[in-house]
Amino acid sequence: MGERILAGRSIVITRPVGQAESLCSALAALGAEPLRFPLLSIVPVHDTAALEAMARRLGEFSLAFFVSPNAVNLGLDALLRGGAWPAGLAVATVGKGSEAALAARGFRQVIAPASGFDSESVLALPAFQAPEVAGKRVLILRGDGGRDLLGDTLRARGAEVEYLTCYHRRGPVDDPAPLLERARSGRLDALTLTSSEGLDYLQAMPGGDALLGVPVFVPHPRIGERARQAGFARVSITAAGDSGLIDGLIAHFSARNHNTYPG
Repeated sequence: MGERILAGRSIVITRPVGQAESLCSALAALGAEPLRFPLLSIVPVHDTAALEAMARRLGEFSLAFFVSPNAVNLGLDALLRGGAWPAGLAVATVGKGSEAALAARGFRQVIAPASGFDSESVLALPAFQAPEVAGKRVLILRGDGGRDLLGDTLRARGAEVEYLTCYHRRGPVDDPAPLLERARSGRLDALTLTSSEGLDYLQAMPGGDALLGVPVFVPHPRIGERARQAGFARVSITAAGDSGLIDGLIAHFSARNHNTYPG
């Protein structure tokens, strides 16, 4: 059914390069036309001194939390140059993409929420409760900036928290003109947004208001609220991950086809 419903639909994928392939491939297999327009660019840290220093200190920590696949890959590339991962250092993350990235690097015991893909879901895990983290040192590997809820809450629960910047996030580098022209001519069927920060860059894009009439699909209520505030009129909240976005797209266009072609 999904193949029939999504066939020929032009769907914009805004994930960073390296994180969009699985979703694009799945949509293409259903007959859709995935259009890549990364709203975030991932740039490796130029000055690696902090990463090199942390590589020598890893054994001081009890828990390392990776916020994204980029944190996994770029962080481990630097940290493992100094030797093997300490046997006593537990690994945690959030999101199926990050879990897969850790598995690909040989980590088999990863602490992660089975459902829910945000800091709140992580903080609900038994391993992150006060009796487990009090007095322990936690390392959070991430890009520059981002939400501080995880670190702030762990500190309130008695942990010692350090952040390590593994990469920088920048705005889009692709020319938006072809995308905006498609939107103006009514040749875009859907836009997926998986980052509030990416939405900020989209808002700042000259001519970006041409996209406001395109149906938007987001995997988290927080991003959905930001999209509505930005002026998007049709915002659908989906379940997380590739499957959640695809199911949301199929449900939307199934209902649209039903309403357009009754009976």
